Amino acid sequence: MSDDRNKGVSLLRRSKYITPVESSYSKGADLMVRLFFLIVSLISFLPVLLVFIISFSSEKSILSQGYSFFPKEFTLESYKILFRSGSYLIRSLFNSVLITATGTLLGLIIMCPFAYALSRKEFKFRKAFVFFLMIPMLFSGGLVSTYMVNTQILHLKNSYWALILPGLCSTWYIMILRNYFKTTIPDSLIEASLLDGGRQHQVFFYVVLPLSKPVIATVAAFQTLNYWNSWYPSLLYIDSNHTELYPLQYVLVNMERSINTIIRDSQYLSAAQDYVPPAITVRMVLVVIVILPIMVVFPFFQKALKTGMTVGAIKE
Repeated sequence: MSDDRNKGVSLLRRSKYITPVESSYSKGADLMVRLFFLIVSLISFLPVLLVFIISFSSEKSILSQGYSFFPKEFTLESYKILFRSGSYLIRSLFNSVLITATGTLLGLIIMCPFAYALSRKEFKFRKAFVFFLMIPMLFSGGLVSTYMVNTQILHLKNSYWALILPGLCSTWYIMILRNYFKTTIPDSLIEASLLDGGRQHQVFFYVVLPLSKPVIATVAAFQTLNYWNSWYPSLLYIDSNHTELYPLQYVLVNMERSINTIIRDSQYLSAAQDYVPPAITVRMVLVVIVILPIMVVFPFFQKALKTGMTVGAIKE
């Protein structure tokens, strides 16, 4: 009798307590969530796909039927117009890659140790430095003073450093790193590493950084986007006789301005001498050239974002 009772109780417990994964409600909800985000992803990708299609469309088909996923005529005329510059465009692409890679790497080298020091309670100047970091978030020196400092004091004009140093560090990114180090990395793990004979820089490089790949990848992604899309510093600090320093974005902006000028002045030219470039498709080609490298690079950041940061750490 006792054995039968125990079997009945065990069967009752099994039927009463079901893990969330085993429940039919959980499976249905999981399927609905997956379908929802799949639809959202497809909707988000449709504008990008439309830009790609329009970049290969003819100007006549766009003027006749508007933006369409199924244009009447395909052409490579817009791509040929941009790539006629040849080495000039390749040089600007190299400049953008160099500026983006250097700025992102140097920014992480400076911001990560700084944020780690601010996250440690034993650092006695922590509050003073945090207060110092808050000032640029609330007040700005202005464009004139920034330009004077970078050109007259630091002498950065007409150099790559003029495009790298002004955006090297960000208070917002430092605070993100600092909060991650402070709230996510266990203090007991750092204390155990120090008790084992490690010094602060060794703990930072061999313990903290390997566990902080998600936040480092996030900051690196934002920093990469900032440098890659930046063209205004080139307008300020690079003269027209130093075109070899122009990044890709500034070159594309100049090309768009030139095309708009040609189109605006075409009404004053005779039909026999006039050639109007396809302005709409050229703009889409500019968008494709800008976003394509980012679309290639971002999956590498996504791998780091998916990395578990608590593997092997002490759980409190």
